[in-house]
Amino acid sequence: MNRWEVFRKTAGPGLLFAAAAIGVSHLVQSTRAGAEYGYELLWAVILANLFKWPFFEFGSRYAAATGESLIRGYARIGKWALWTYILITLGSMFAVTAAVSFVCAGLFGNLLGTSLSVDVLAAILFGICMLILLFGKYKLLDSTIKVIGVVLLVSTLAATVVSLFSKTMSASEPFVASDAYSTSGVLFIIALMGWMPSAIDLAAWNSIWTIERQKLSGYRASVRETVREFNIGYALSAGLSICFLILGARTMHGSGQEFSNSGVEFAGQLISIFTDTLGEWSYWVIGIAAFSVMFSTVLTVFDGYSRSISHSFEILVPKLKNFQWDEVFWIVVIGVGSYLVIAEFKNRLTAMVDFATTLSFVIAPVFAGLNYYLLTSRHTPAAHRPNGAIKVISILGLLFLSGFVVLFFYV
Repeated sequence: MNRWEVFRKTAGPGLLFAAAAIGVSHLVQSTRAGAEYGYELLWAVILANLFKWPFFEFGSRYAAATGESLIRGYARIGKWALWTYILITLGSMFAVTAAVSFVCAGLFGNLLGTSLSVDVLAAILFGICMLILLFGKYKLLDSTIKVIGVVLLVSTLAATVVSLFSKTMSASEPFVASDAYSTSGVLFIIALMGWMPSAIDLAAWNSIWTIERQKLSGYRASVRETVREFNIGYALSAGLSICFLILGARTMHGSGQEFSNSGVEFAGQLISIFTDTLGEWSYWVIGIAAFSVMFSTVLTVFDGYSRSISHSFEILVPKLKNFQWDEVFWIVVIGVGSYLVIAEFKNRLTAMVDFATTLSFVIAPVFAGLNYYLLTSRHTPAAHRPNGAIKVISILGLLFLSGFVVLFFYV
């Protein structure tokens, strides 16, 4: 097969990763970073994308090299490693799902022009996600994401280019920029990097999606082909995170405006960033694209958590072979638990997002360490263990993540 045919058969997991990543981290956190601090935190976005990259790539690499998921790899290290993954996942999945769903519900409400509360809108979205995942499975998820991704990519790049050649907004009163290196600034930097481009536990999901894609296409891709496809998705995600920071800096920094804590109002502000640069004609295009990408994030989060937790307990208790029923159970649990979190944080959007992203950053060194140990151990074929530049970056990444966690607790 030529390169295009190979890519067509392998394309999926990397794009699903991008769909999961291009959500709250980009639309909310990157845009907030630009709006509050201008370009001052560009270094944090770039370094987070760089130093987290190996630990996400290891998910695709391990699945292609061994034919099994990272989660089964954790079990090969020892039951303690698998239990560590399960307990951390159970402790964070409701906050993470609630945060992405909160933003998605806000965009949903803004498009509908409804007065329904964000928790009711989130409940509607949860029901739709459950139906898609229960009946459409991976195939529908895979095909839906590809269309949504193209729309958001084109619209974001267009808005970024236009904003670079347009005048920045100015405040009616003297503008005082926020201090990025104050206590609150440092805490925001850590929250910003928490999901930049996403939480590291998503690497385990990517390993599962890689295996599912091979089953769907009937093609067993090589490690090189699989990693190449993942890196394309990762590069798209990293590039768009910088675009959203630029948009926030060009359209809101210095204007005196602040993002609202209301989900629906925040959604309106987010869409206005695009309409102010591209024109009012773009309202529906951008609104639908932004909602679609957040909806795809909610979908992939539901799918990722339900598959990974179900798969984990299936490994621990081999008698749990009815994977279908087990996955349905966890989809329902995630939906109910996340709804309760949203109901608690109903009018505190930024507080919920900062909590979820900070939590993900604090646990990041644990997953990064597990992934590095597994990929450099005897459980990974020697020919496919990381070496050269990616090994150096992964070691620096462990130091980077651990150092900022220590800084977080110190602050």
